[in-house]
Amino acid sequence: MSSTLTPDHRTSTGVSTEPPRGLVAMLTVAAFLTFAQAFMIAPILPQLARAFHSTPEAVGLAVPAYLVPYGVLTLLWGPLSDRVGRRPVILASLAAFTVLTAATALADGNAAFITMRLLTGIGVGGVVPVALALIGDVFPYAQRGRALGWMYGGMAGGIAVGSSAGALAEPLIGWPGLFLAIAAASAVLLLITLTSQILPTTSPRPAKPLAAVAAGYRSLLRSARGRRTYGYIFFNAVLHSGIYTWLGLYLIQRFALGPVGIGLALLGYGIPGLLLGPVIGTLADRYGRARIIPAGVALAAACALLLAIDLPLPAVALTIAALSLGYDMTHPLLAGIVTALPRNSDQRGQALGLNSFCLFTGFGLGSLAFELLLPTGFTTALAIFGGAALLATLAAVPAFRDERTP
Repeated sequence: MSSTLTPDHRTSTGVSTEPPRGLVAMLTVAAFLTFAQAFMIAPILPQLARAFHSTPEAVGLAVPAYLVPYGVLTLLWGPLSDRVGRRPVILASLAAFTVLTAATALADGNAAFITMRLLTGIGVGGVVPVALALIGDVFPYAQRGRALGWMYGGMAGGIAVGSSAGALAEPLIGWPGLFLAIAAASAVLLLITLTSQILPTTSPRPAKPLAAVAAGYRSLLRSARGRRTYGYIFFNAVLHSGIYTWLGLYLIQRFALGPVGIGLALLGYGIPGLLLGPVIGTLADRYGRARIIPAGVALAAACALLLAIDLPLPAVALTIAALSLGYDMTHPLLAGIVTALPRNSDQRGQALGLNSFCLFTGFGLGSLAFELLLPTGFTTALAIFGGAALLATLAAVPAFRDERTP
């Protein structure tokens, strides 16, 4: 099936009436790879610190160095994809991701490593956000949850592999080998995508002046629905990234685990989303998002508070897996709402760009916020994060009560 969106195969909005075969699978794999390389850093911070003759806290700056520019640049990638089409932006960003991930393996010190993470964050920002916009283009809202569920399942799978397999494989192939493996897989995906018709091609649209782009972002935040959705995306990112980034150090300090032990303890992180992502998305399509989103925030709050107390290691591993389920019950559903915020499809790239800006800047700032609390100890830091999430749960119940039906 050709994926070119010729006039005969478009709706009045200029998008395909039928998703190209293999599109969701390709986007899911791309999301898997980008999230795997993003989440494999935190569990190996101690190993990186030894390799660079530094400290975990200093090397930990590589996390926001990647995430914050990623989030900021999505504000440009989204509108660019509205103008020139989703396909060229996704392909260019995937190519940059491949090259920069491979180049990261050559870093010979903390400064070089952080610099490469910053550049990779700039380059890769056009993959997942624009892919989400593309799903919004080709799937109607009532069917969007399942497609987003698959894609977020891929992200969850990437998180699971990055957080666990990364820590387990690092003693065998070294940290440079982890980056080279991701780069090789990304190169294969890029080659397949370039030589196939999986990604649809859209006609370029007239360029918008900067004032119009800024007005578009303001319009997305003008409604109460837009403000609460983006606000919870940001808070959710701060909550989950703050806790996740430092789980490796937490496991070392609490249980004196080595790399293999950390990998095994993190094995369940991301698995719930990989297995249940499409199911959660389908339930959201059928019954709405009013109950699932607050329940996901509440679950994350409970997990943070449980980690703050002195649990045995098996219980900690189960709590870590449940924490990732809390993310899977919230962000994919919030992203589904985002795809419905624009009044026309020309603004969907902006809407998803703002979504990724809130998500990834929240990720970066969350890791920094938790690091600032680390001198008080993990118990206090986790209790503060868990308490904030409980308050957010109480606010989410009335905030999302109208999200009952698709």
